Amino acid sequence: SDDTCVKVITDARQHQHPFSSADAAVNLTNAGYGEPVILEMTKVDQLDNLSGDAVMLRLVGLSDSAVDVILHKRMRGQRTLASAEIGRLKNTGLTEGQIMERINRGMTDAEADKEAAYREATRNHANTGFTRIHGRRR
Repeated sequence: SDDTCVKVITDARQHQHPFSSADAAVNLTNAGYGEPVILEMTKVDQLDNLSGDAVMLRLVGLSDSAVDVILHKRMRGQRTLASAEIGRLKNTGLTEGQIMERINRGMTDAEADKEAAYREATRNHANTGFTRIHGRRR
């Protein structure tokens, strides 16, 4: 809206730089984020930094509440897993609740990478054993 445009430009000026994040704002809007989220990001001068991750979190398929928690942690400068690691863990079969538990526990990207690699290897080698059948040949 016009009011939001004025507000994001005002926020940029308060942070002593011109507003140059139109693409980031459009990408967030196209990903389904509302104006309040965009305004929150511009207020803390994080629109450019967070927009790509926010879009990725939406594509990963996390619920709105989980995305909100992760984005708010990032806006406050708290550690969270990278969006790519979250997507990788989700692809290995972890539920959203399990992923959020790991984030809240403070799991690092390196730890997530290690767990995802283990889970991927386990999944890829599941049911690959063979059974030798002993019997007579004809």
